Amino acid sequence: MTTPEAVFIPDGPGRFQPTELSRGPWDPGAQHGGAPAGLLAGALERVESDVPMAVVRLTYEFIRPVPLTPLTVATRIARRGGRVQLVEAQLSAGEEVVCRAVALRVRRAEVAAPAFEPGIASPLPPQESEPVVMETFREGPAMFAREGMEIRFSRGQFDAVGPATAWFRLRAPLVAGEQPTPLQRVAAAADFGNGISSAVPWTTHLFINPDLTVYVERLPEGEWVGLDASTRLGEAGAGLSESVLFDSRGRLGRALQGLYVAER
Repeated sequence: MTTPEAVFIPDGPGRFQPTELSRGPWDPGAQHGGAPAGLLAGALERVESDVPMAVVRLTYEFIRPVPLTPLTVATRIARRGGRVQLVEAQLSAGEEVVCRAVALRVRRAEVAAPAFEPGIASPLPPQESEPVVMETFREGPAMFAREGMEIRFSRGQFDAVGPATAWFRLRAPLVAGEQPTPLQRVAAAADFGNGISSAVPWTTHLFINPDLTVYVERLPEGEWVGLDASTRLGEAGAGLSESVLFDSRGRLGRALQGLYVAER
């Protein structure tokens, strides 16, 4: 079977056809959250502004499982301003909104940043890290976490329980004919925090994130984005995954995911 050229194929202004590269782990008919997260990040950063702006936060609500059917993206400016802006995007399947995203943008300025600690222990570079071992999903149809994304572990492993540190690189463009932007690379990788740092086994539990918040201190350099992730479970089927985002230079942001946890 031929591998699709991209995660999404454009089908007119604001319209996209997902390919099997977008498929997630919980339902063969639904996407991995990183796929729509990356798609909407691109839509949000393309919204024009009279002054140069930088995205410092992305917030996503996955309202419904995002299907592998034709999708429509719409954007609007929720708050205009010369210093701070809010831009919203929604992803719809037919008449149903399946995902909403909000970007907090601030005016770009040249500020001398003070020196700071990198925030994480220096991980092995991608080339020296271990390729992902995905026994749980070794077979089956193509999916975002396997054919759509290259994953290499500096600490932990996909099927292991506990904190993990891993590198992520898109194997294919998010949108056919377009080069992924640094912000899209961050958004697509950030949704993997709960998957690589599970507190319970994949085989016995669900740990689905209905939301994702990404704080961006700076954009990554190069194709690889790293996550240093951990997950905690609370009471009443709740959990929280926290990830420090980094690249070859060091820390670049943080991602948070609230979790719905249940036995299979």
